Amino acid sequence: MSYKPLFSRALGLDPERLHFAAHSHHLWPDASFDAQVQAWAEANRFADRKWDLVFGEVVPEAQKHVAEELGLPSPDSLIFTSNTHDLLLRIVSGVETKPVRILATDGEFHSFRRQSERWEEAGEAVVARVPLQPFATFAERFVAAARAGGHDLILVSQVFFRTGQVFDAVEELAALADPDGPWVVIDGYHGFMATPTDLSRVADRVFYLAGGYKYAMAGEGACFLHAPPGFCPRPVITGWFAEFGHLEGPPGGVQYRTDGGRFWGATFDCSALYRFNAVRRMLGEQGLTTAKIAAHARGLQARFQTAIRDGEAGVLSTADILNPVEGESSRARFLALRSDEAARWKTELQRMNVIADVRDDVIRFGFSLYQSEDDVEKLIHACARLD
Repeated sequence: MSYKPLFSRALGLDPERLHFAAHSHHLWPDASFDAQVQAWAEANRFADRKWDLVFGEVVPEAQKHVAEELGLPSPDSLIFTSNTHDLLLRIVSGVETKPVRILATDGEFHSFRRQSERWEEAGEAVVARVPLQPFATFAERFVAAARAGGHDLILVSQVFFRTGQVFDAVEELAALADPDGPWVVIDGYHGFMATPTDLSRVADRVFYLAGGYKYAMAGEGACFLHAPPGFCPRPVITGWFAEFGHLEGPPGGVQYRTDGGRFWGATFDCSALYRFNAVRRMLGEQGLTTAKIAAHARGLQARFQTAIRDGEAGVLSTADILNPVEGESSRARFLALRSDEAARWKTELQRMNVIADVRDDVIRFGFSLYQSEDDVEKLIHACARLD
């Protein structure tokens, strides 16, 4: 079955393009276009009453979708903002120990990498980074470092953005979490709606942040945070939206909501939530769960992987596949290939209107609903033309 009609607007803008960067800038389905128009219309129709509509209908619907996707016990643990960096700042601001002692990895996305390095320069944080490689022992090494103690905050990706490798020891970290420290933060940006994710067993102990830019197909601006009850009750970086609802705090002091709303910021562009809600409704109407989408992508990945290993994809056979398709376990929605030629291959493919992306010496090919088996065959033939 082809799902391309769901993306007719995006695909029609460049019909000859082979877009295999769904992990980077996922194309938007037609439903999101209609939602963007709705956001404009309602902002002008309701005008001064706009935020009553947003917090009365749009936000609760988005919370419900995320809670259902992640198996959360209550949608009230969720808030939204424009980017995950903003969420990271709010969490860390609530750590009372200074400098903040952080355990992380050497494979986190640039928003944390850059910010944590600057915190270190300013003397505001001490960061221990566990190397990802060799990945076969990574989870064991990371959990051991966490159990050794001495950290206020533990941060790790669910799926690592550069290599596509999956961290599968969240429950072991959750067992260490405590409101008095350490706090456990899972960066789910390459996991949310990329692979089925059930947080029901750890929702009361871990923070989880992600967004709609990639696999949720909603574009920029639909990032969210799940905050476990009792953890970080008074983030220092706080916005005025956090003072609406059931509040508590010192007499005469700054009051905070007692649910996840304690992490709300301030005014933001809510059109992304319109898009997110519309996409989720569209997926529901089509009977498309994350599991079904992941299975579709896995099949395309497996065919491409076979072509690489059998030499059908030319010089790609010389690359090291960092996250091969194996078994039925959770996986990234992209294949990551390491080679000194990665950047050159990406440039040559782009000249053929074949879109992949590169992180250092790793070229990444992302898969999703708007690609077909025929598209993968075209991708294979394009790769076979690389020098």
